Amino acid sequence: MADIDVDVLVIGWGKGGKTLAGALGRNGRSVALVEQSNAMYGGSCINIACIPTKDLVHSASQRRPEDDPQAWFTAAVAGRDALTEKLRARNHAMLAEVDTVTLIDGRARFTGAHDVQVTAGDDTLTMHAETIIINTGTAPAEPRFPVDGSRAFDSTTIQHVDPLPERLVIVGGGYVGLEFAGMFSKFGSRVTIIDHGDTFMRNEDRDVADAARSLLEESGVQLILGGDVRSIRDESGTTTVELAVGGGARTLETDAVLVAVGRHPVTAELGLDTAGVAVDERGYVVVDDRLRTSVPHIFAVGDVNGGPQFTYISLDDNRIVMDQLNGSGARTTDDRTAVPYTVFLTPPLGRVGMNEAQARASGRRVLVASKAIIDIAAMPRPKIVGETHGLIKVLIDADTDLILGAVVFSIDAQEVINLIALAMRHDVTATELRDSIWTHPSSTEALNEVLAAPRPLEA
Repeated sequence: MADIDVDVLVIGWGKGGKTLAGALGRNGRSVALVEQSNAMYGGSCINIACIPTKDLVHSASQRRPEDDPQAWFTAAVAGRDALTEKLRARNHAMLAEVDTVTLIDGRARFTGAHDVQVTAGDDTLTMHAETIIINTGTAPAEPRFPVDGSRAFDSTTIQHVDPLPERLVIVGGGYVGLEFAGMFSKFGSRVTIIDHGDTFMRNEDRDVADAARSLLEESGVQLILGGDVRSIRDESGTTTVELAVGGGARTLETDAVLVAVGRHPVTAELGLDTAGVAVDERGYVVVDDRLRTSVPHIFAVGDVNGGPQFTYISLDDNRIVMDQLNGSGARTTDDRTAVPYTVFLTPPLGRVGMNEAQARASGRRVLVASKAIIDIAAMPRPKIVGETHGLIKVLIDADTDLILGAVVFSIDAQEVINLIALAMRHDVTATELRDSIWTHPSSTEALNEVLAAPRPLEA
């Protein structure tokens, strides 16, 4: 007999899982939610990812040249910690107050298709559930090169680095690496990015990538492309990074290293094979378009299922699974269109839809409307706040006037890109956006000017 028998068991307290647990509990289902760490109540987003890092980005952007870097960073980290503590407590309370939801601390491991063992120290609990939802997320990937030293960090531990490094090397030129580069450069660190690839921001159009690169370099960030890191080690009071670049060897001395080389799914210790749950070659749980695993009553939501690693995708995963358990079952991942994302540089860079290469490959006749932020007369907000870097760029189907894709690299980009994504999902034309009435002064009103003079996209 199981110690606990519930309708639904959720493993992991991420966005999708916690939302499902609360909704199903309020609908009368008996639910148990298992989390291995009490420091992760609420999931990665509020504790180690989206919220705390953006709080640090904001704090860094507020530092003036005359402000002491170490003191400012120490205060910023304290503010970050206070914020996450409040959010963590509130997230716990929101589920604890639901009578039909049981919250359990411990590590979960499948012992059968419906059965899970939870271990916390010397204590063991056996659980049986009709439906199980895997929501264990991802963790920073381990580097493939040797690391021998105490000053190498991942995206979680670097948030509490002490002292603030005067010199910081970031291994990885992806969006996580870029956000931390911008952040630490504004805190006062001298930052060097080592990107294994030869093309900076390879998924972006060159004008967009060039604008982002110029922003970082203006902040003092140095960029090494085509760099293959061979080792990181502590040596004589400093940390040494050995790399190969351009056919030769190079050595960098630094005070700290951030290794940002991707993420891996947290699945290795779950005993998924015992339950018959299939994973792919990288360890991600394999799901169908309704997020069912190879075992029909077991679902996987959030980063662990190998989809786009965004909190808002995990929230949409919750909607899909909720529709399977308590709705018509019609909603699928195929319903997702025009999903935007934002890289939180200062200012942020948001994108949705096609880039130039994809638009050309689509076979459409394409128009492009683009303008540097500093040149947009109808958008005074950047000048008001003193942040005029970036550009806005929109790709338009010349025959339908529908938007194919857009980049907003500007103050408020994370908001404006959402508006453009909504327009794309509902077939609002570029002309309608151009001629709409927007508040003033705002960032949205830039669309009045940017969309006024589109030109053919060069072949």
